[in-house]
Amino acid sequence: MISLAGRDILHSWGKFVLTGIGLGLLIGVTLTMAGVYRGMVDDARALLDNSGADLWVVQQDTQGPYAESSSLRDDVVRSVQGLPGVARAANVTYLTMQVRAGEGPGQQAGREVRAMIVGFEPGQPGEPGYLVAGRHITRSHYEAVVDVRTGFTLGQRIRIRRHDYTVVGLTQRMVSSGGDPMVFIPLKDAQEAQFLKDNDAILNDRARTAANPALNRPGVPGLLEAIQASQAANHNVNTVLVQVQPGTDAKAMAESVAEPIRRWKHLEAYTRAQMEEILVAKLIATSAKQIGMFLVILAIVSAAIVAFIIYTMTLGKIREIAVLKLIGTHNRTIAGMILQQALGLGLIGFIVGKVAATFWAPIFPKYVLLEVNDALLGLVAVMVICALASTLAIRAALAVDPAAAIGG
Repeated sequence: MISLAGRDILHSWGKFVLTGIGLGLLIGVTLTMAGVYRGMVDDARALLDNSGADLWVVQQDTQGPYAESSSLRDDVVRSVQGLPGVARAANVTYLTMQVRAGEGPGQQAGREVRAMIVGFEPGQPGEPGYLVAGRHITRSHYEAVVDVRTGFTLGQRIRIRRHDYTVVGLTQRMVSSGGDPMVFIPLKDAQEAQFLKDNDAILNDRARTAANPALNRPGVPGLLEAIQASQAANHNVNTVLVQVQPGTDAKAMAESVAEPIRRWKHLEAYTRAQMEEILVAKLIATSAKQIGMFLVILAIVSAAIVAFIIYTMTLGKIREIAVLKLIGTHNRTIAGMILQQALGLGLIGFIVGKVAATFWAPIFPKYVLLEVNDALLGLVAVMVICALASTLAIRAALAVDPAAAIGG
């Protein structure tokens, strides 16, 4: 009697396999959705790892620089560098924008890429940790290192705001918390791209300042010119990245450095754990809830499909089930046959789904991280769903009257 399920599957194997493939594609979508969430978390952690920082100093009462807007004067770094326990500190800017491709070997000019522009100081925190091709930035202006996901190539010209930059190096897995690839340029260029006003705005500000009577007093020579010069300058950054002294407990040292910054510098300072909490628990929380809702809906749809298919297959062999009852087959044997069919359908579907998710994950625009633990949890969930979905068909089978075997 144990082979009843196998014999019945072989009898209608075509329908069974096609149903398993359809269910598998649905399971593949479910695994991919879970992988998208894992990829978002991994992107956030990669962003923190790539910064090379133990501490992020940002504008007071903000959660910047990744979750909120943060603006600091670039001379703040000098006061931070003098604190006990600080090994290195550097100014960094972050700006997400469209980067337009210029001429390059085998590349289409005018193509735009959404990217995070990172302004950094060479040799300081914020610099890309490694390259896969090319070299690091050596000039103070108009050179760039880009992530390979931008599609830019070595020697290609790219357009950022009003200036062209030459790609001199390629790096990998340097992304923002949203999965946008990074483009690294010198700090001064990034400050200009983010904070400097356009020519018309500067002229309007100068005219507005010149029209202010308080700034045209004879007793204050040069005040008007000084203010106009400051309006054209750019001395802001988004954050100061801090590395603490090596050879100590990095977490404890980072917190000991952060405490005086918060108290005396009127700034906010976040440790690695605090910044990860902001990125994972707050920045991507809404996306995580949305993905969770999709997973619940997909699980319900999968259960409905399995229940419908197994129920239909059961109704198609009512006479055979009646014959089994007539010859004395136990109800648990019949129920086991239906349960085995449901579990077999789920197993085929899971295998197809896992293979499909593995093949199509690399072509997604966002990073999809398929973890083994998620796959194992998915397998258990599929088996449980299939077992529960089979109960409707089992109830229908157990309700069959043995007399139906000899009826018309």
